Amino acid sequence: MSLDWIYYAISWILLTWHSAWDAIKVPVGSVLGTNWAWILAIIFLVVTVRVILFPVFVKQIKSQRAMQALQPKVKELQEKHKGDRETLQKEMMELYRKEKANPLMGCLPMFLQIPVFLGLFHVLRRLDPAKSNKTLYGWTVDQFNSASSAKIFTAPIAGKFGSTADELARLGANGTTVKIIAGILVLVMMGTTYLTSRQMILKTGWAEDPQQRMVQRLMLYGIPLSLLISGAIFPIGVIIYWVTNNLFTLGQQQWVLRKFPPLVTNQKPGSTAPRSPAQPAKAGGFLNRVKPAAQVPAKPAAPKVAGPKPGAKPTNPKKGRPAKRQG
Repeated sequence: MSLDWIYYAISWILLTWHSAWDAIKVPVGSVLGTNWAWILAIIFLVVTVRVILFPVFVKQIKSQRAMQALQPKVKELQEKHKGDRETLQKEMMELYRKEKANPLMGCLPMFLQIPVFLGLFHVLRRLDPAKSNKTLYGWTVDQFNSASSAKIFTAPIAGKFGSTADELARLGANGTTVKIIAGILVLVMMGTTYLTSRQMILKTGWAEDPQQRMVQRLMLYGIPLSLLISGAIFPIGVIIYWVTNNLFTLGQQQWVLRKFPPLVTNQKPGSTAPRSPAQPAKAGGFLNRVKPAAQVPAKPAAPKVAGPKPGAKPTNPKKGRPAKRQG
């Protein structure tokens, strides 16, 4: 299956935004050695894609809430059909169908963004002045040459940490500068990828199922660490796209999670028990953190006075009582 339609679509969005920023005379290279028209074109490529996918993202959050609410029923089915995996799968699929919950919806926005990432990766990788066909995917020669020479902090957006000496020579770039800029951006990419996964897990809770919890840990730690290696082959422009996408995700998740708060908070193993319903926590504060409930001072209890035991002599006889006269 040809992916040319993706390359044409990504090129069209990228070139449209670049033309818009170029038309309002955004600085080309005079400010911090950066061609801001191309950098902003990549950033607004992210904005365009995320606006298009926003309804899917909201459906993802709603699906995760539905899956979270079904956890007690899923646990009951697991206990009921322990050892019978086939029956368990049928019962769970019937439960999801009945409750209109889709386990795959949680990964849909990410899967839909993969073609965009691959398309941008392919388009920016072609930005080599030695290419003979510069008008592929709707580009003009001037646009191709402009993008090939576009830089961020004097490092070309087509360069990468693992660029060879020949590639750097064709791009007119300094190898040390490219490695420094690309290395910093890769670290930022790893950090923001970790934060997006951590934000979602802390808000929706850790899964009780061991396999799902393993997937959560893989998302939280495995993917950011894998970027340390794969980031070396990403063009700088692609890393800018990834970092911008992560920052957009952080803001979008924060807004959606406030609008659709978690129904149940699963506690991570080793954490403290949740609050009782009688003492709800107050929401608010920075980043919607939980504030402790106000403590009402207890009234001092009245001192208890122990009564005399039956048949015992009074402990405090009345003083000053007149003596009995002798007859």
